[in-house]
Amino acid sequence: MLSETFTVIHPSGFHARPTKIFVHAATQFNCKVNLVKGSKKVNGKSSLGLLSLGLAKGDEVTLEVDGEREDEALRELGPLLSKIYEE
Repeated sequence: MLSETFTVIHPSGFHARPTKIFVHAATQFNCKVNLVKGSKKVNGKSSLGLLSLGLAKGDEVTLEVDGEREDEALRELGPLLSKIYEE
């Protein structure tokens, strides 16, 4: 298992559009993808799970990947968490 912590920088936080982009990218990997904020851990391949974290600007979230191509998944998915998306 690999993990890394990222900071949300988008002024609106992690809302519907970035969630859709992240989940779509996460489903391309066969490994487990989880996101952790505080004591809450959710499936990173679930839009509802991701939205339930309520990620706001400045929040830190830990990306955990485990399984096949986990290193590639971490490299590709991590930056999506700390990106500014076009409105």
